[in-house]
Amino acid sequence: MITGERMAAVDENAAALGVPRKQLMESSGNAVARAVRDLADPGASVALVAGRGNNGGDAFVAARFLEAYDVTTVLLGRAATIGTDIARENWDALEQAGYDTREVRDSSQFDLPDCDLVVDAMLGTGISGDLREPVATAAQAINATDATVLAVDVPTGFDADGGDHAENRVEADHVVTFHDTKPGLANLECPVTVADIGIPAAAERFVGPGDIDLARPDGRDGRPNIIGGGPYTGAPALAAQATLRAGTELAFVAAPDTVAGEIQGYSEDLIVQPYEEDVLTPEQATDLLETVENYESPVVIGPGLGTADETLEAAKQFLSSYTGTAVVDADALQVVPDLETDATLICTPNRGELAGMGGPDADDLEAVADDIKSFAADLGHVVLAKGAKDVITDGERTRVSRSGTVGMKVGGTGDTLAGIVAALVEHAEPLDAAAAAAHVNGLAGERLAERAEHGFLASELLTEIPTVLWDEGALNV
Repeated sequence: MITGERMAAVDENAAALGVPRKQLMESSGNAVARAVRDLADPGASVALVAGRGNNGGDAFVAARFLEAYDVTTVLLGRAATIGTDIARENWDALEQAGYDTREVRDSSQFDLPDCDLVVDAMLGTGISGDLREPVATAAQAINATDATVLAVDVPTGFDADGGDHAENRVEADHVVTFHDTKPGLANLECPVTVADIGIPAAAERFVGPGDIDLARPDGRDGRPNIIGGGPYTGAPALAAQATLRAGTELAFVAAPDTVAGEIQGYSEDLIVQPYEEDVLTPEQATDLLETVENYESPVVIGPGLGTADETLEAAKQFLSSYTGTAVVDADALQVVPDLETDATLICTPNRGELAGMGGPDADDLEAVADDIKSFAADLGHVVLAKGAKDVITDGERTRVSRSGTVGMKVGGTGDTLAGIVAALVEHAEPLDAAAAAAHVNGLAGERLAERAEHGFLASELLTEIPTVLWDEGALNV
């Protein structure tokens, strides 16, 4: 089962793997034609009612596979306004080859041809309110016909993710959807066929540009709190700066007074909030909890925190009471296995930390991805296991990020990753945010490796994060 947003990401990942959308549209259109042949005998009249998006493009392709039928393709709108290049190319192919095509420029011009079967290819996944013209008039005519109605992907006016629908939606007799079923389709009373259109399994397993699109911030948002520092000062500074580079408004760092000035010295952009103790203590954790709950933004806890007994007790106390989203990294990870909490945790262990938490101990994390998945399921939290290939799982779904370079073994790259996760989880579900963050961090490293394969520093990743997130060309590294 896959949501509309996730399906768009998988399509983009497939294109990055060498299976372009145009090829997928050809397969989708062929699947629509097969569904038509299953429902109507050769010689039957078929009306393809198409919108100006890729849903309509599937219908344009289908027309070429229905030579044994009397086919009319009706476009709702002007051909010049077809929304994608690949859909427009397939419309042009119909016109140049002399197929029966009609443009409906306003609702008063719509006239559903007499037909035995009508294909609803007007709108794809997702709705927002009732249907508007000329789609509303077309839907009304389709519902009034005695012809069999076949919907492409989802019936027009139906929310495939949530199962909601417009009052003036299309009432389909059959649905052909692609790659995987959609959550809301179970609410339909009509038969649903899932067609394999040749999307490789790798497009779902391996993190790609579609995942970055899914989690990318569309503006500045979020004020994460980084709780770290004491024995070490660079780690919380890197994590905090990474959140800013990945789109947050502000970045707060809670650290002992003895090192607060040093952390502030790394960047004037950080808001450092010192406390009197030399390390994080249970008493201070209580005060911090009240502060961060008011911000309603994610927390990063662990970078540079140290492993003093009272610090680990403080981290455990904090996470036990916290109810928001926390990225747990470095020293704080060891308190998670015995933790009971209502918080949403994203744990970011390296290979050694993963084993120390009770997870699998292996050099090749991808080879034990199923074991990490089981570990995450038992833990009840998202795990982003860092290695040559990162494994990201919530115990149900598992993703693998193959980006990165050997130069990223330098200290601090895990801290930048934790910060990116905290920024992206403001906009995406925890697993999606973690997967995208791993890919962004790795691609940033690859960009630096082009200039100095083994000699770059974690702090230099910071300048590459915005480029990878917002410059589409950078995703082709």
